[in-house]
Amino acid sequence: MKLLFSSILILLSLNLYAQKHKNLNPVAYYILVDSTNTKTSNDSLSLELDIKKDFWNHTVYNPYKEVTVTFPLKIAFTDSTYFSPIGKDKVVTSRYGWRRGRAHNGIDIDLITGDSIFSMFDGIVRMARYTRGHGRTVVVRHYNGLETVYAHLSKYGVKENDTVSRGSYLGKGGVSGNARGSHLHLVVNYKGIPINPEYLFEFNEENKIRSSELWVTKKWTQAIAHNSKRQSKIKPLLTEEEAIASLVKERSVYIVKSGDTLSRISKLNNITIASLCKVNAIKRNSVIRIGQKLVIEK
Repeated sequence: MKLLFSSILILLSLNLYAQKHKNLNPVAYYILVDSTNTKTSNDSLSLELDIKKDFWNHTVYNPYKEVTVTFPLKIAFTDSTYFSPIGKDKVVTSRYGWRRGRAHNGIDIDLITGDSIFSMFDGIVRMARYTRGHGRTVVVRHYNGLETVYAHLSKYGVKENDTVSRGSYLGKGGVSGNARGSHLHLVVNYKGIPINPEYLFEFNEENKIRSSELWVTKKWTQAIAHNSKRQSKIKPLLTEEEAIASLVKERSVYIVKSGDTLSRISKLNNITIASLCKVNAIKRNSVIRIGQKLVIEK
């Protein structure tokens, strides 16, 4: 009888707690506070408090505007794979890079309006609201400092402050905001700085993370250094030494051939026209001659 009475009191207390904390299921909370899982409870709560400690703002897409990030920076993962943000083959229709004279700071993945969208990793929803350009947007902050952004949704499946797991349903894909056709605009940010998602992840059926530790240089955070129409040549930097060494740019000489244009030369050498013009002190409308030597800097 005493045991039954104690159990009733516990359940009543848990229900009262759950009403105050709407995102928490009372049964799940019981599992967390069970004496055999005290460490799990403490670890989970401390992790949640840690990622919500600073710059936790629901109304601002980038709350880190006043933060200075030092490069190269290290991104670490506890998993070797991510959960696919869509439930079918991922077809990238537009890549991270310079597009129509503007920075395209994510990748576009083809879908049909109404397709379900899923969280790539465990985390907490920092933002779930309409933003200019992105339309209906969900931003999930993860425990390694990254934030993943899921834009152009047609329907929300989560609320701000919801704790989500890898593979959790976030909403439905669509065409909200400034979207040309239905697709998922996926952005990966670190303290407000967009990183080329394809530098971190392989977007194929294997869903691989390129390495458990990756060093990111400014090159992988600057859209102007990439072309949205093709995937950049990716060589992951696995140590700080590699990252620092990569900052020393390699130069070569290209001799202009018949039929060459600045556009063709930039594609052949996997560099931007802007970079080609800057290094050679020429303009986009400059006339190039057969036999002319151009410096290529990578």
